[in-house]
Amino acid sequence: MIPVAKPILSGEEIANIKVVLESGILAQGETVAKFEKEFARYVNTEQAVATNNGTSALHTVLAAMGIQKDDEVVTTPFTFIATATSILMQGAKPVFCDIDSQTYNIDPDLIQEAVTKKTKALIVVHLYGLSCDMKPILEIAKDKELKIIEDACQAHGAEYNGKKTGTMGDAGVFSFYPTKNITTGEGGMITTSDPQIAERCRIIRNHGQSERYLHQILGYNYRMTNLAAAIGISQLNTLDKFNSRRRENARYYDINLNVDPPFVPEGLKHVYHQYTIEVDDRENFLKHLESQGVGYGVYYPIPVHKQPLFKEYNDQSLPVSENASKRVVSLPVHPGLTDEERDQVVSAVNSYE
Repeated sequence: MIPVAKPILSGEEIANIKVVLESGILAQGETVAKFEKEFARYVNTEQAVATNNGTSALHTVLAAMGIQKDDEVVTTPFTFIATATSILMQGAKPVFCDIDSQTYNIDPDLIQEAVTKKTKALIVVHLYGLSCDMKPILEIAKDKELKIIEDACQAHGAEYNGKKTGTMGDAGVFSFYPTKNITTGEGGMITTSDPQIAERCRIIRNHGQSERYLHQILGYNYRMTNLAAAIGISQLNTLDKFNSRRRENARYYDINLNVDPPFVPEGLKHVYHQYTIEVDDRENFLKHLESQGVGYGVYYPIPVHKQPLFKEYNDQSLPVSENASKRVVSLPVHPGLTDEERDQVVSAVNSYE
């Protein structure tokens, strides 16, 4: 079975881990600091703060921004649930705004009506490796004095008019889960050019300590280990190469598949964390892919506002998200895909009747 995702590791990761093991300093230390510095340089932002996963990174940013009980945060329902649960972790209320039918990202034209006097921030998700339409989003945030958090957990290296995701809002958040464009096993990263946000994030991720054993605010154990950072440093060196291969695979599908390809607006660089298409009869289509030895993913079969956890929103109608959740299928596009496997995917999709 061709996997829908596959982490690619080389001898460099192993060598870096060996250095950390031999140092005896396994917890957060100089290796983490080096990874933060190199990641900030890569995305072109002033600061980067590493955490133990993408969810904790989201929570840390919200806490650093002072989001609290009864505040509202506007976000998309078509995302992994951590985008919304991180809001709940601060006691705040997520307000769901429907998506654009072509990009699957939050629809800027609908944000305005979702904003109230209680709204303090927007979390926009660059889904599948494609940036949101940031220009109107930034204009709304400026007009309404709202903070913008970019959930770039699927968009490492993606660009909007030449600017990398994670650098356009007040803060960006990345995940390094094994299925992402690069991995640390588990891990997350916060990017920001606001020194106050960065400093508060560093304190919050480390039990609220401003200095050792002096706890100024409520914090958490969200630290990244040196072992994870050692993997991340090596992976970051290969990110552009990995993304180029993803884009090459995507172009091949665009040309050869008998389906509508993912929509990419002008000026945007898609890094294809997922190559997502829509089908009419998904259940039978997935059975067909399985019979042809082709793996797949469905991201996401239930929009967040329809999840049991968010039962107070279950009656809300967000038709574009709900329709997409019934039709989307993601095909293998990862950089480890061989030319033969790519042809196998094309044959499987095109032979479905």
